[in-house]
Amino acid sequence: MEAFVSTEWLAARLDDPAIRILDATVHLHALPGGDMRAESGRGDYLKGHIPGAVFADLIGELSDPESKFRFTLPDAARFGAAMGALGVSNDSAVVVYSGGSPNWAPRLWWMLRAFGHDRAAVLDGGWGKWKAEERPTAAGNETVAPAVFEAERRPGYFVGQGEVEAALADPGAVVLNSLTPEQHAGGAPHYGRPGRIAGTVNVSSRDLVDPETGAMLPMSAVRQKFDEAGALEAERVVTYCGGGIAASLGAMALHLLGQENVAVYDDSLQAWARDPSLPMETG
Repeated sequence: MEAFVSTEWLAARLDDPAIRILDATVHLHALPGGDMRAESGRGDYLKGHIPGAVFADLIGELSDPESKFRFTLPDAARFGAAMGALGVSNDSAVVVYSGGSPNWAPRLWWMLRAFGHDRAAVLDGGWGKWKAEERPTAAGNETVAPAVFEAERRPGYFVGQGEVEAALADPGAVVLNSLTPEQHAGGAPHYGRPGRIAGTVNVSSRDLVDPETGAMLPMSAVRQKFDEAGALEAERVVTYCGGGIAASLGAMALHLLGQENVAVYDDSLQAWARDPSLPMETG
């Protein structure tokens, strides 16, 4: 499968039993004092979704319940059980989409790859583009037959603080912030101390998509942004954001551009910014 599939492609295959469609919608809300609240998109899914889609809960079943941070990658057993309950087997073709922010579907796409499943794609433009084109929708909960998904974590897709510190000390590596330029400079902090991990560059995930359609920009434009940041010639790239979500779109884009050594800093600023011993900067 291609990493992105079009709404036309999926609409022509809604009746294909070999394809599993996953709705990965989550909403983030800014709270007074600068924190963020994560809200499941299950309610939106029940009101309307792509026919045949089931809801993939990135906040619940697809996060580590023992972590003090949001969205932390679960272990292989938990991920495999969640995928199996959604009817996804190791042989399934998977299409992931999300409503609202375009970052959630790439997060699940990157997780699937991290656990050994390469037959997955993101719906380009997601739910917003699907609805705007007045394509078929369904409401309520859909059930699928459970499957067996044997998950085995691959190294290098998600990393922690130690790997970030090693990359910062490595002149051949680039650590890349996928938050907005405003947040990179120190504005609108939501994760503790304002600003960015010291010594990092910025390519915002927001600037990789068409603001009208939510679809990815032409890859030539995407390539230029990462090239200017030095990420395409780097020996290794680590992407980060607030909680590893926007960073997943950045990692996915880099992968599509041929950067073979890219990882997501899983807990990102929600961990780093709250540790006063770790360097940050603004401006």
